[in-house]
Amino acid sequence: CSENIKTMKQLEVRRIDCQQVNAADIPALFRAEKVTYQKIDTVDWAADYPYCPQVEFAIAHKGDAVLLHYRVEEVCVRAVSGTDLGPVWEDSCCEFFVSPDVEGGYYNLETNCIGTVLLCNGKGREDRLKAPSDVLNAIERWSSLGREPFEMKENKQKWELALVVPVASFFRHNLKDLSNLVMRANFYKCGDKTTKPHFLSWNPIGLPAPDFHRPDFFGEIRFL
Repeated sequence: CSENIKTMKQLEVRRIDCQQVNAADIPALFRAEKVTYQKIDTVDWAADYPYCPQVEFAIAHKGDAVLLHYRVEEVCVRAVSGTDLGPVWEDSCCEFFVSPDVEGGYYNLETNCIGTVLLCNGKGREDRLKAPSDVLNAIERWSSLGREPFEMKENKQKWELALVVPVASFFRHNLKDLSNLVMRANFYKCGDKTTKPHFLSWNPIGLPAPDFHRPDFFGEIRFL
């Protein structure tokens, strides 16, 4: 795991031309297309939360949807939240925060290890607008752990999570095609109520206490 260094990472998001793709097919698709994986390994608050599970993600797009794949290995796994818009960050959770532009705020797409989603939009931590049910239902999810909630599992686990995120998920914007767009974003891994609480980021966060709702510490992603 890496230390917190002031930086703004940049990432190119390749376009994969495919009409339909199921979330469950993304791992094989990314292997076939040789999509590169990135580590979520910055321990921003090492003094209080030193634990660093192994986490990596890959991202691509198909014009009208973002394709995401997370791969995680950690010493305990929790998946209590089984209903969308619940407190998924308390579970073993991977997160994609993205700001399509400077005006329209940012989206927090938080998904626990069984594919339960929290998606909201706003300009800061407070007063966030929750995604409507039709938007949530259109996000396709696959998890290697299945979709049923479970309490803490204390044995070491490897798990994977894949998402197909339609452009309509950015429900306060009117996006049609992601190609050639530049956005600010960050990727996180957390588990607030696991027996090993942790807060990891892709782009470092230079703050004294855990806070993922900081677009001023987002990196940059370029959709090709």
